Amino acid sequence: SSIVTTAMPIITMIIAAIYLKEPITGMKVMGVFVGAMGVFILMLNSQTTGRHPGNLVGDVLCLVSQISFAFYLVLFRDLIVKYSPITICKWLFIYASVCFIPFSYADVVSIDFSSFSLALWLRLGYVVIGSTFLAYICLMSSQRLLRPTIVSMYNYIQPIIVALVMVMMGIDDLNWMKAVAIILIILGVSYVTLSKSRTDFEQVGKEL
Repeated sequence: SSIVTTAMPIITMIIAAIYLKEPITGMKVMGVFVGAMGVFILMLNSQTTGRHPGNLVGDVLCLVSQISFAFYLVLFRDLIVKYSPITICKWLFIYASVCFIPFSYADVVSIDFSSFSLALWLRLGYVVIGSTFLAYICLMSSQRLLRPTIVSMYNYIQPIIVALVMVMMGIDDLNWMKAVAIILIILGVSYVTLSKSRTDFEQVGKEL
C-alpha cells in the first residue's frame, strides 16, 4: 500500500534520532510530510492503482522490509564509512549467495543456460550488474556523504521515475495532479536535505 511505501523515511528519522542523536527539526518533519503527500497523490493518480486488491500479509512483509532497510541506513553507516563500497558489496553478495544456495540449488542446476538468447542474457546482465551491483555501489557511496534520513528520502524519487517511464511508454498520461505530486516530492527531499544536522547544532554551540 502507499502508506507502507512512505513509511521508510519516517522510520529512519526516528531511528536516527534515537541512535545517532540526529535532531528532528521542523524543516525535516515538514520535508518528510510534504514528500509523503506527493507520493500519495502520485500513486492514487496512477492508472495501475487499484487493479490488485490489498493483502495484509503482503503489506506486513513490505513494512518489515521498510523497517529493516531503515535500520540498515542508520546502523551500518559507520561500517560503510570505514570500508569501500566495493569491499562491502563483495562480502555482502558472497554471504547472500551462501544463504541462497540451500533454497535454490535444485532450481538453478535445472536451468538450461544454453537456451538463453542474447536479449535474455542482456536483460539478466542488467538486473545483476545495473539494478543490483551498481545500485548498491551508488547507495553505499551516498551513505558515506549524506545523513540516513536524506538517503531514505530519495526513496520518494522512485515513484517519479516509474510515473515518467509509464508516460514515455504510453501506459499512463501526465496530468496536473501528477505534476503537483512531483513538485511536492522534490520540495520534500529539498527540505530534508537543507534541514540542520546534529553537527550543525554542535557547531553553533561552539560558536556561542
